[in-house]
Amino acid sequence: MRVLFAFAGGRGHAQPLVPIARAAAVAGHTVAFTGKARIVAALEELGFTVFPSGPGGSDPPKRVPLRRLDPEKEDRDLGYGFARIVARRRAADVLALCAEWRPDVVVCDEFDFGATVAAERLDLPYATVLVNASGSFVRPAVVAELLDEVRAWNGLAADPDLQALRRYLVLSPFPPSFRDPAFPLPPTGRCFRAETAMSAARDRTPTVYFTLGTVFNVESGDLFTRVLGGLAELGVNVVATVGWDIDPAELGPFPESVRLERYVPQSLILPECDAVVSHGGSGSVLGALAHGLPSVLLPMGADQPLNAARCEALGAGLVLDAVDATSEDLREAVSAVLGDASYRTAAELVREEIASMPGPEDALEWLEPLVRSAGH
Repeated sequence: MRVLFAFAGGRGHAQPLVPIARAAAVAGHTVAFTGKARIVAALEELGFTVFPSGPGGSDPPKRVPLRRLDPEKEDRDLGYGFARIVARRRAADVLALCAEWRPDVVVCDEFDFGATVAAERLDLPYATVLVNASGSFVRPAVVAELLDEVRAWNGLAADPDLQALRRYLVLSPFPPSFRDPAFPLPPTGRCFRAETAMSAARDRTPTVYFTLGTVFNVESGDLFTRVLGGLAELGVNVVATVGWDIDPAELGPFPESVRLERYVPQSLILPECDAVVSHGGSGSVLGALAHGLPSVLLPMGADQPLNAARCEALGAGLVLDAVDATSEDLREAVSAVLGDASYRTAAELVREEIASMPGPEDALEWLEPLVRSAGH
């Protein structure tokens, strides 16, 4: 079986595909990735065959000021950005790649609308891997009309209810309890465990992990400085990752208890942590919950406010305003989630749910019948 993994966004869109790709490679299937040049370069270092495809070149992103949350703008960015401009380019690129590489099945992140259009046009089976934890960001009212333009350009009928996105198989690496109840998984949806669930050690000085992800880190203004200032005065150990496009030296100096890095895999640091401070990105939220860790969340855009609201509703975290929160506000919030056992208890309940989910090898088993039924 030849499996093409496609993603339209950044690292957070590619990462949920990796466990399934590894399982496929171990099982002896032929695997390749296609997506932004900067991201597939990192996947190539992991040993995968990669095909850079646009939009999105290899230049580093520009630094921009922090702005207030604007849900309407986020919907416009999703609609006109991903469902129209990106999807049109992605459809053309994936069509060309499929003609050359000839996959049997396409597995794409849920924002790679163009890849699903290409697969549908070629009558290839495809699966969608969710990258929005709350499940309430991609909605017909936001993307359907614009995506229908791309479908029309490719000779496909309109799809006002986005049925094509869930036609074959929808894979969710997120626990069912975290998903917004108003947006249930479709009948083709299956949950799988992409994160390894572990419990943090307790008999030591608490350790807090702080991240603003790999996209919104360059859109954060002085947020790194405010958060790190609050954490430095808390009497805890801090590990903060600032991303490849920010020099840690520009944020210091800080006490020895504060360690700044460009990047550390979550799988290495989270087992040693007691709480997480993040922007509420789906990958960061999933990592914290998979290790039973409470969160303090500072959503800045995209699906982050929706994820933060779900964390708060489950009792697994506190939410602060990224623009207005002071170092003192941050210090008090982190003290609260460390000192009140109810936050950790709520996170541990979700951790147990994640631990009970099928693994990526099961997701692979769900893919294989699609190929057999299609005669590939």
